[in-house]
Amino acid sequence: MELRQLQYALQIAQERNFSRAAEKLHIAQPSLSQQLSKLEKELGVLLFQRNTSTVELTHAGASFMEQAQKIMDAVELLRQEMADISQLKSGKVVIGSMPITGAHLLPHVLPTFKRQYPDIEITLLEDSSMNLEKLTAGGKSDLSLLSLPLQEPSLTYEVIGEEKIDLAVPESHPLAARAKAGKPVPVRIDELSGESFIVLKKGQGFRKITFDLCQQAGFEPKVVFESNNMETIQSLVATGMGITLVPRFIARAPRSEFVPVYLPLAEPVPSRTLVVAYRRGRYLSKAAEAFIETFKETLNDLV
Repeated sequence: MELRQLQYALQIAQERNFSRAAEKLHIAQPSLSQQLSKLEKELGVLLFQRNTSTVELTHAGASFMEQAQKIMDAVELLRQEMADISQLKSGKVVIGSMPITGAHLLPHVLPTFKRQYPDIEITLLEDSSMNLEKLTAGGKSDLSLLSLPLQEPSLTYEVIGEEKIDLAVPESHPLAARAKAGKPVPVRIDELSGESFIVLKKGQGFRKITFDLCQQAGFEPKVVFESNNMETIQSLVATGMGITLVPRFIARAPRSEFVPVYLPLAEPVPSRTLVVAYRRGRYLSKAAEAFIETFKETLNDLV
């Protein structure tokens, strides 16, 4: 049974005449009769009683037309819904986000996106970068906000921006004096050899960035404390327990207490590449594409 056969049968029932129905459907009358016969043969019932002047519905035909109309109505509703989605009138996007990065960036992005696309539903999924990669690869999220490098080979990505990295130290730290000058004096990473580091726990992408930068500067960071939360790390730094590296958007965020001193790092200033990742080969809906574009524009404005 084909949708066109339902359409043909409904048109015949409406016109009560094969010639007029064929004309309205823009097909030849013999083709229309052939398709109806094929449909009746498949169903095992007659849908119409034919005579020389009129075409009348049988009892089976009346029941068939009632259900066929519901099916065609549902098909039309589906077409309209898909058209709405393609035109960004509606839709849904599941976004994965690292909790702290998302906490500081998404409040800038989501309100803008909702103003532009009020009927697109956003679902937020927060987890560590390692778990987000697995969830995105498994199709649990359409997109995930992550930073390079990615570990999951089945993911691809679009770069949305570069975020510089700053140093955070306690106010009592000797390096903090450099922030009190008119223009803060940048700190070389190799100057941090021997310092006590507070870092994110394993599974967080920024932990690897911190270790890579220290190793490139010729030393292994001496870790004295680990946390899953960058806000906790900054508070511990502020109380004198150690130092840390912080993405600049997070360092800029207003905080009420336990605020460390932030210092720029020397040229070439290290940064992390923020990306929106998705499963390789996955179809990106118009809504998802619009979210990526909004994220790029918003991040550019912030920078």
